[in-house]
Amino acid sequence: MQLTTITDETRLAVTTLAERTLGITAPSVRLGVTGLARAGKTVFISALVHNLIHGGRLPLFKAYAGGRVFGAQLAPQPDDAVPRFDYESHVAALVDDRVWPESTRQISELRLTVQFESASTLARALGRGRIHIDIVDYPGEWLLDLPLLAKDYATWSRESIEAAKQATRVGLASPWLTEIATADAKAPEDETIARRLAEAFTHYLRATRVQGSSLSILPPGRFLMPGDLEGSPALTFSPLEINDEIAPGSLAAMMARRYESYKTAVVRPFFRDHFARLDRQIVLVDALEALNAGPDAVGELEAALADVLAAFRLGRTGWLSGLVTRRIDRILFAATKADHLHHGDHDRLEAILSRLVDRAIERARFAGATVDVIALASVRATREGTVTHRGRRLPSIIGVPLPGETVGGRTFDGSEEVAIFPGDLPEQPEPVFQKSGPGSPPLRFARFRPPQLERTAEGLTLSLPHIRLDRALEFLIGDRLQ
Repeated sequence: MQLTTITDETRLAVTTLAERTLGITAPSVRLGVTGLARAGKTVFISALVHNLIHGGRLPLFKAYAGGRVFGAQLAPQPDDAVPRFDYESHVAALVDDRVWPESTRQISELRLTVQFESASTLARALGRGRIHIDIVDYPGEWLLDLPLLAKDYATWSRESIEAAKQATRVGLASPWLTEIATADAKAPEDETIARRLAEAFTHYLRATRVQGSSLSILPPGRFLMPGDLEGSPALTFSPLEINDEIAPGSLAAMMARRYESYKTAVVRPFFRDHFARLDRQIVLVDALEALNAGPDAVGELEAALADVLAAFRLGRTGWLSGLVTRRIDRILFAATKADHLHHGDHDRLEAILSRLVDRAIERARFAGATVDVIALASVRATREGTVTHRGRRLPSIIGVPLPGETVGGRTFDGSEEVAIFPGDLPEQPEPVFQKSGPGSPPLRFARFRPPQLERTAEGLTLSLPHIRLDRALEFLIGDRLQ
């Protein structure tokens, strides 16, 4: 998929060369943290940084567990025009208030500098090493905009309307579908009609987000987060029924022009200035919500991931080419909220995620990138136990539900623990993808508060507990600390 122009590539090469030159003494690795809505991007970044700074329990992060990491601290980020990731506020929400931080609303960046001792005898003789980890966070909605760069307006319109007519969405899309059914794509362009259609389309996009069944969020992402573009023509368009060639001066031509303006003004700069500069990538996936919603939601999640991953610049670069070119050479797919399941189901969750992204994994490996799949909980909000039901002892998870959460017909106030048997995932992943047959039994979810952190005898607060955050760190940056 060709997503950049010659001018874009030239700008990328100049930027990369400048960054590589400045990083001779302290190299940097740009880590992209991406995922669809509610996947846990903000929590992942906060927990990763908190554990590295405060001495977390990271036995699978080899350099850290081996005592070769001497410290990590925040540093000024390299891109002055990008908002800083508000790490301090997010950690305060998790640790002090025991609430989950606000979801990502804009792109942000954070630089973490790690001091370490190399595993190489020769490198150790030269002194301690230092590496900058530049973490780039952005809304999941923006991620789904990237495939638009390879689609014209007619193709996008057709696909959007087909998706809206699916059984899982047609109820939400009905008002908008009614509007476009009465709109004549061949009629002269009309601002009033354009605004009415765009408003109905935006209401439909917003409804898919708040529905809560983890259906994939639809592009354009900025329709829900317009920022300073609110009310502009670049955000005032809608798909139309296109049956013939688009005539100049028609309503369809007006919509197509604005669609292209959206790609030029919003999507392409984001890809060029941020996405195309990444070295490593983690894709967070809220697979549990999709599993609970059924095979249709699972199928939509699979399709969305396939579209998004086609935009990644994957592969390896040589020493010389790496001075002017960046490629993602490691990509990690992570099924989040593993603490909602008993540990006996974690391998099954990983198998389901592998099945979800198998096409993307093959493409990444073909391009020369290293790929892994993991089930993790960036912050572990539960512990494990057992419950007895009708004489059977069932593996359970124990935690404090969020205020107002209802479990078994009982509403909690945010201070009392509850033990839940969440259900079992199937031994093989195929049943969750089948639209006929028994499929996968529904899971029992509750939203839990972040945990109360333990304190040492000296009164020091320990780091945020997690599940496999250390394994994720080892895969994403472990080789850079050799």
